[in-house]
Amino acid sequence: MTLTPSHRRPLPMTGHTRGTRSAATCHFKCGDACLTDERSASASPSFASVVEASLSRRALLLGLGVAAAAAGTGALTAQPAQAAPGAAGEPGKPGAPGKPAAPGQGAATVGPKGLAFAPIAPVPSTTDQLTVPAGYAWKPLISWGDPVVQGAPAFDLDRQSAQAQEQQFGYNCDYLAILPRGAGKALLVANHEYTNENLMVPGFTTEAALTPEQLRTSIAAHGLSVVQLRRGKDGFWEVEPSRYGRRFTGLSTRFELRGPVAGTDLVKTAADPGGRAVIGTLNNCSGGTTPWGTVLSGEENFDQYFRGDPQGDPRNQKTYSLVKDGKPSEGRYWHRADARFDTAREPNEVNRFGWIVEVDPHDPRSTPVKHTALGRFKHEGATTLVSRKGNVVAYMGDDSRGQHLYKFVSRERVGRGGKGGRSELLDAGDLYVAKFEADGDPATDRDGTGTWIPLTKDGRSAVPGMSHEEVLVFTRDAAAKVGATPMDRPEDVEPDPRTGYVYVACTNNTDRTAPAPANPRAKNKDGHVIELREAGDDATGTRFDWSLLLVCGDPADPSTFFSGFPADKVSPISCPDNVAFDKDQPGLWISTDGAPSTLKLNDALHFVPLTGADRGRVSQFLAVPTGAETCGPWIDAADGSVFVNVQHPGETDTARVDAPASAFPYTAASKRTPRPSTVQVRRTGK
Repeated sequence: MTLTPSHRRPLPMTGHTRGTRSAATCHFKCGDACLTDERSASASPSFASVVEASLSRRALLLGLGVAAAAAGTGALTAQPAQAAPGAAGEPGKPGAPGKPAAPGQGAATVGPKGLAFAPIAPVPSTTDQLTVPAGYAWKPLISWGDPVVQGAPAFDLDRQSAQAQEQQFGYNCDYLAILPRGAGKALLVANHEYTNENLMVPGFTTEAALTPEQLRTSIAAHGLSVVQLRRGKDGFWEVEPSRYGRRFTGLSTRFELRGPVAGTDLVKTAADPGGRAVIGTLNNCSGGTTPWGTVLSGEENFDQYFRGDPQGDPRNQKTYSLVKDGKPSEGRYWHRADARFDTAREPNEVNRFGWIVEVDPHDPRSTPVKHTALGRFKHEGATTLVSRKGNVVAYMGDDSRGQHLYKFVSRERVGRGGKGGRSELLDAGDLYVAKFEADGDPATDRDGTGTWIPLTKDGRSAVPGMSHEEVLVFTRDAAAKVGATPMDRPEDVEPDPRTGYVYVACTNNTDRTAPAPANPRAKNKDGHVIELREAGDDATGTRFDWSLLLVCGDPADPSTFFSGFPADKVSPISCPDNVAFDKDQPGLWISTDGAPSTLKLNDALHFVPLTGADRGRVSQFLAVPTGAETCGPWIDAADGSVFVNVQHPGETDTARVDAPASAFPYTAASKRTPRPSTVQVRRTGK
């Protein structure tokens, strides 16, 4: 593939040299961010070096789980790492029983009540199938191009248009929410992060050769979708036409800009001189649901869509590589279809992306919002809880190597009992960034402590030399100035609804160079998961304790760590990305993004107990097809269902329409090219 914007290297066909992704993934997903240096300029020690000072202590072997175990649930039955392989997975058909476990290891199940399963064996990365446990079946609910809006045209690979795509399910679904609407009804909400034109456009050669209409179609394939579901006779959900069907796109949807930055000079444009209305949302990655039932979505690698300007704002040029070595980035060539994506012509348009977006799927007439009080950076997403004091707290990660972990605390509070929440709570509050510290006390069970450093406080800047709006627009610079800890790509950040503990998925960081005796890896290619507990269980506070739940990778690698659980009895896991909880059942679910490159295995969804003797025991639930990433897990143990978004199936460096690497979801419409889809996996056997 020859994709050579002026500031980028040609994409190699194989053997991507930076990060853990293929060249195709690195280019289309994040705009070749791994070929640039976006590390924070913070002088604070990196999290890697903090871990060095902590991993060798006895406290790590105990972790927070020892204390939690006393009050936690009972241990699950032990299960070997290489359990029975799962079912291959024809849509809607239950899987055939897997091979028995090795003699003497038993064949017990794991998982919470309602979702007990026999862990599947890891699946080689060349395997083009969706693999689920024995006793489970799966079905695609909706795929790229399927109708969303009532009256939308059916998918036609050879007759795509921007007008049709604005009414159809977008590309590369990421975050997912299934929101009940009474008996037998629900709303499905999905993000659409980015596009793979090589798998979308018949005859694709280069992005530079795409027509303006093809570019507009790609812009329309970004954003979010809402569809209504109804329960089928077989227990699986299915899409039904409804007035709730709605697309939020990068092309034409109007968003209200709210919070401290709205109306300021940094976001005013020729088309919007008031600085309060933005057209479109881009690169929507993960997200969360609010206490009042809306959905938050993170705008992540937004910078890749803009053409740079050597005379533009140096803060954007440096932080987001819009200009490199004096040469402007061509981005994804979208400026050929819409001039607002050329920063030389509209310098402030780029400042109107990189926010947390809120949509109300229950109100088809509502105007979606971009919340500026939560800061601007490469948001993976935002997840919320209501503190004991009634404040809404949002946790957020900036998904780049060497960037930071954030939280927002609302100024106003919800009503008694945590009720009465509303969108306006996210318009004003305090924004914090995390600084991690080594505890150094071997007598405690904790592995370290940390501080939430304020970036804004009481409606004002807390960063010397930066105004309130500058802190919120150039949040990465503000975090570096106050000495926040550079992290290893903090992605999904999720509080446990049962305990309030916060779990941070750090996917990887191949720039990590400082080994430690208990973690002797020269580069963090496999990632890790952090468990964070707010001091005094007060989510509004400024101190916290932290522990490593997992140090991921091949369990045979002595640098891995599973909270003290035996490494020979866990499933291999690499590059944790999204994490999820069932609201009523204990345990953490982790989806991955990068295992094909690091472990030569298909990406997967895993279950991990957090308390008791099985704390840290990783068990694999499913594997997605070749080239795909596991996204947006939504867990409903009461229904015996797990929902996942299968993103970028068949994404390889050589794949094209009519020469695909995957046929997922294995329907007539996916024979020529795979189609990203939302999938329901449901328990069908005992």
